[in-house]
Amino acid sequence: MTTQKVQSTTLKPLLPLKGVRILSLALNLPGPAALMRCLQMGASCVKLEPPPHPSAPKGTSGDPMGLYNRSAYDTLHAGMRIANVDLKSEKGQKALHRELAKADVLLTSFRPSAMQKLGLEWKTLHKLYPMLSLVAIFGAPGERAEEPGHDLTYLAENNLVAGLDLPPTLYADMGGSLMTSEAVLKARLHQLQKGKGARFDIALSDAAAYLALPRTWGLTKPGAAVGGGHAGYRVYPCKDGRVAVAALEPHFAAALTHAVGLKASNIMAMFAPETHRAIADFLLTQTRKQLDQLAMEKDIPLHTLGNA
Repeated sequence: MTTQKVQSTTLKPLLPLKGVRILSLALNLPGPAALMRCLQMGASCVKLEPPPHPSAPKGTSGDPMGLYNRSAYDTLHAGMRIANVDLKSEKGQKALHRELAKADVLLTSFRPSAMQKLGLEWKTLHKLYPMLSLVAIFGAPGERAEEPGHDLTYLAENNLVAGLDLPPTLYADMGGSLMTSEAVLKARLHQLQKGKGARFDIALSDAAAYLALPRTWGLTKPGAAVGGGHAGYRVYPCKDGRVAVAALEPHFAAALTHAVGLKASNIMAMFAPETHRAIADFLLTQTRKQLDQLAMEKDIPLHTLGNA
């Protein structure tokens, strides 16, 4: 008997930012989340934080995230070099410029007036460090950049807040972090192609508006295919919880209706009230375990949940 050595098919992670040095002054969530993604893409990441408030507990971070959720802060900053620096002091400015001289990309999350006070206007930076790129995170673009705001206000202005309930996650912040890491990649391409740095502005309100596009287009409005109109794309109660059904494509919808005992002749039948009722009635007779098994056997995209 002969044996054959099988080579591993595991792909090595792609590190498009390997060798790129990023200096971040960005606090809270969007900047650190973007920095975390850049680290995962191979970048060398350094973050300068303000000194902790004198009244803060010993060992506290200078980033507010370290105060209100230390676990999240630790996850966001794992593998990075962090230093406390008072950027408003002469000593802090010297430390800042030592790091800027070594950096390829600078991340900030200050309003324009604060950038000016700290000597971080783009013209000044570009003159001192021609190869350095700036990725500046703001709440809103252009003339609105001085306005105070947060994730919740940007979601609200894009009609992404329902009733009095808070959104289940920080969509604008996390969407903004993706746009920021994308901008870092753009900055790197620009440096390689043009031999100089560039400035990129990221507005969290723009991130919220981008996430809201399906709603703006009417895709998720009540009665639309993914707004509850299609009987195969809804959340239903089941015998011991809930089930999120996403049988949108015709072959998935056919598998669902067949399991229910219906004969839906065409896709428009999935919008009929009787189809909704039949599926709802069937699902109420099924436990989560039974539905999980049904999904595997019949190739139906669904996910069971506990009671709300």
